Amino acid sequence: MQTPPDPAYPTHWEADVVLRDGGTARIRPIAPDDAQRLVSFYEQVSDESKYYRFFAPYPRLSDRDVHRFTHHDYVDRVGLAATVGGEFIATVRYDRINDQGLPARDPGDDQAEVAFLVQDAHQGRGVASALLEHIAAVARERGIRRFAAEVLPANTKMIKVFTDAGYTQQRTFEDGVVRLEFDLEPTEQSLAVMRAREQRAEARSVQRLLAPGSVAVIGTGRAPGGVGRAALRNLLDSGFTGRIHAVNHAFPPELDRLDPEGVPAVRALREIPGPVDLAVIAVPADRVPDVVRDCGEHGVQGVLILSSGYAESGPEGRERQRAVLRQARSYGMRLIGPNAFGLINTAPAVRLNASFAPRMPGAGRIGLFTQSGAIGIALLSGLHARGPGDGGIAGISTFVSAGNRADVSGNDLLQYWYDDPQTDVAILYLESIGNPRKFTRLARRTAAVKPVVVAKGARHSGAAPPGHTVPTVRIADSTVAALMRQAGVIRVDTVTELIDAGLLLASQPLPAGPRIAILGNAESLALLAYDACLTEGLRPLRPRVLASSATPDDFRTALAEALARDDCDAAVVTAVPWVGEGSAVSASEREGAALAAALRAGAAGDPAKPVAVVHLAMDSLAEALAAPAGPPPEPSPDRAAPTAHGPHTAYEAHTTHETRTAHRPRTADEAHTA
Repeated sequence: MQTPPDPAYPTHWEADVVLRDGGTARIRPIAPDDAQRLVSFYEQVSDESKYYRFFAPYPRLSDRDVHRFTHHDYVDRVGLAATVGGEFIATVRYDRINDQGLPARDPGDDQAEVAFLVQDAHQGRGVASALLEHIAAVARERGIRRFAAEVLPANTKMIKVFTDAGYTQQRTFEDGVVRLEFDLEPTEQSLAVMRAREQRAEARSVQRLLAPGSVAVIGTGRAPGGVGRAALRNLLDSGFTGRIHAVNHAFPPELDRLDPEGVPAVRALREIPGPVDLAVIAVPADRVPDVVRDCGEHGVQGVLILSSGYAESGPEGRERQRAVLRQARSYGMRLIGPNAFGLINTAPAVRLNASFAPRMPGAGRIGLFTQSGAIGIALLSGLHARGPGDGGIAGISTFVSAGNRADVSGNDLLQYWYDDPQTDVAILYLESIGNPRKFTRLARRTAAVKPVVVAKGARHSGAAPPGHTVPTVRIADSTVAALMRQAGVIRVDTVTELIDAGLLLASQPLPAGPRIAILGNAESLALLAYDACLTEGLRPLRPRVLASSATPDDFRTALAEALARDDCDAAVVTAVPWVGEGSAVSASEREGAALAAALRAGAAGDPAKPVAVVHLAMDSLAEALAAPAGPPPEPSPDRAAPTAHGPHTAYEAHTTHETRTAHRPRTADEAHTA
């Protein structure tokens, strides 16, 4: 970032943007000390692009041109540049004009002529569209209400940028030039265009992190042990399908393979032939800036910083964190962390475990985001305990634990999951919300197509963890609850409820309403479930209590009859082992499997209605139901209603009555046969 040479330099116009391909760029005002950067930039533009800009051969900029294009009053004459690595990749400028198209003399003139120039190597990345959004916002701030642009007919790319922007415009053709005029007042279409561009760009940037073709683990120790070696081991054990390199400046020159893994070993990133998509950084904090610089110069697309010693450690660490983020963004890289737990992608074509999780989760339909590594461990462990293995109800699609979330946040994951075909349910544990307005907008859109479940930490203290340097807005918990409710987000209170709600939403259809049938072989358990339903605002039917010695066939018949009722939208089945001779519902492995099979058969009569199974001391039943093809078990009745049908019903009401685009996650049988 440049030191402003002029008091009038508008620092607040500086911004980082994500481009169409997922890379980043910095947009900032052009200043007088950018003269050499402008000349260097112009030298790398093709003759054709120069011709399109100036309508004539224009091989080089004169000294007068350079002065004019770098000196602005930031009111009537403004220039912005998009930069990567501190160098220009594109520019845009406007000059205020009067009705005759001449330089404006009257402060009341509210038109400006706008012109762009993008380096050929960066065309097609959405740079011009991003610059147009920013120069339009600047112009509105300075009282300009209308832009005019003259474009050669052959410059179809630039014409498309203006046309696709969504502004109300007029087009004329005269003397071989297309003249476009458009109002800068945002329209519904222009806002939709900006948000669609934002979604595609941010989703693509996350996709590049989650599906790299090559990974370098920087800071891998030569001997087993240590953070870097653990990350490398987990990558290998996950069956990652891409290329892996171990990097450590302390490796001896003769070392070319790391034993016993056999991974290629290099002393510096530049020694790796070919591109590196993701760098996993596990070096001390004071060495991270050098590593990030090497990553940027090598063209790495994104960095995952596992290292600690940043904002969580105090003021000096906070400044280190801000500096490393600026550095990463200057090279167009996204950053996860620092102090991150890692990221996981279970897709068979990727199988990435770039995290501290020692066990690769099974593949499934749940997407997870946490800011806390401890919560990430709890979520992964809890899901594994409820259904390990690929294809089980507890499998995940992707997982990101962002640590101090200096850059990539829950908002980015919502953008990614919005149209990710591998994710049916989005689960987030948030300790802070940096931009409540944007979060609400993204959550509302995502919740219109798939369930979004959120647990919010620091509900009453309102304080973000010390590692979070992203500005946060302190808002009352009641306001947070209202925002989430309006957005159609399912809010829960605990990690356990996150897991419960996620499992049910990922494996069961959505209920059509709040009417819940309850049945089981213990009256006390059924009454607990009944009370829990009432507490959550549901409408439970009178429980049907079976004999304590009920057989699996009795359960099958009762469940089928309950689901066949017109006044039933969902069912809760309660089961306890009967201690005594001749017990059909016992805790034995064989009879737990028999009851699970009977419940599946009963639920098959109406697969459009969800079923939750509540059990006490029946691990064999839980294990049988956790396998692909069954409703998820709930260990206690007070958890079954609030974390299962309660969120289901709230989500169904939101999608049906507000957005009319309810998404129904696949049933367990569909998931098993897919």
